[in-house]
Amino acid sequence: MANTGLIAKYNIPGPRYTSYPTVPYWNKSQWEIANWCELIKISQQDEQVKKLALYIHLPYCDSLCTFCGCHKHITTNHTVEKRYIDAVLKEWKLISGSLDTHSQIHELHLGGGTPTFFAPKELKRLIEGIKQVLPFTEEAELSFEAHPNSTSLEHLQVLHQQGFRRISFGIQDYDPVVQKAIHRIQSFELVKFCHQSAKTIGFDAISHDLVYGLPKQTLAGFQRTIQLTLELKPERISLYSYAHVPWIKGTGQRGYNESDLPSPSMKRQLYELSKQTLVANGYLEIGMDHFALPTDSLAKAVIEKRLHRNFMGYTTNSSQLLIGLGMSAISECKFGFAQNEKTTERYLELIESGKLPITRGHQMSLRDIEIRRHILNLMCHFETEIPKDTLLSRLELELQLSELISDGLVEWEQDVIRILPKGIPFVRNCCMAFDSYLKDQNPVNRFSMTI
Repeated sequence: MANTGLIAKYNIPGPRYTSYPTVPYWNKSQWEIANWCELIKISQQDEQVKKLALYIHLPYCDSLCTFCGCHKHITTNHTVEKRYIDAVLKEWKLISGSLDTHSQIHELHLGGGTPTFFAPKELKRLIEGIKQVLPFTEEAELSFEAHPNSTSLEHLQVLHQQGFRRISFGIQDYDPVVQKAIHRIQSFELVKFCHQSAKTIGFDAISHDLVYGLPKQTLAGFQRTIQLTLELKPERISLYSYAHVPWIKGTGQRGYNESDLPSPSMKRQLYELSKQTLVANGYLEIGMDHFALPTDSLAKAVIEKRLHRNFMGYTTNSSQLLIGLGMSAISECKFGFAQNEKTTERYLELIESGKLPITRGHQMSLRDIEIRRHILNLMCHFETEIPKDTLLSRLELELQLSELISDGLVEWEQDVIRILPKGIPFVRNCCMAFDSYLKDQNPVNRFSMTI
């Protein structure tokens, strides 16, 4: 278990590094939509980039979960579904004009919000509309996020017919006290029904998302959540750290008192005890906050050094082109990033006027590209190699890493920087040593705590 003194020392605000540079530091003042379309075309000159990943953000939720940090739109009015799907399909046709005509979709993920807010017929219309523009590869992986309270048998059947084989259920915690605090009431019996129904229908890769560090959590209560999860034995378990950032997400995360949150040391105990239980039951720890059975493709990707990380999380697909559709969705290519409008109504207005809804982005420098590679290596495999012709200052990097090295968390042997087992809880701190943007600006009130 991580040393309490080290937790106190290194538990500081820091990025989660689903991208580099992180969104607050994008050079959006120097960026235009035309630049992004050109970057896509340049990136696809590489034959491998003709296989792309597609993320579709479906933002609607029937009710607000107070722990949630996602971009969402709360409503019980389901008449919004058709207009939104129409907009996403129109956006897809607009952006496809910048894609190589031989492009194929290698990975598709539906996120939110709550994708299962949408009626099965609307989700079917969405996927069929996507296929009309570009085909899927034979080995394409299709996945979606599901809220057990809104996931019907018809949802599972329709999406399975469309080629989906991976599903991620948002669980968070089974403790009723915690569920009440975060406004996410769902029983184990309901989750079990959804899980087993998905298995019966033919989903062969099920993930359960759990969150530690939530208000009112206790060691005993969260261990019960872990044991109930083990009863269903999902192929993957995401054990996310709760990001308490009410200054960013507004009133949603103010549904409880600050004193209800576990202390940093207690939060770490929640993770470490859960990790020990999962590993003892056959799961492998994957990168940061993820676990998978040895037979799962994610575990195999770790062993074969193929693990990748992007805005969709950890993935076995290392596509250098990710297209994001929908409100707030982020796209990524080798040379930069783009993000859509973050309010639903404005997103819809832009699409319906025939404009791409991209409102900000970042065009990467050669230095950005190198640092991104090192951070990706550290987040996925806990080590990276510094080349002889690096654009980075070795002296400056050594200075930034010096305390992590002296505390026995990181080692630098010849050209390889490696996070030691003791240092894995501090992987974000190690990545911050590479982050040239953090040196000039204060990360306080921009990011959640690292531990």
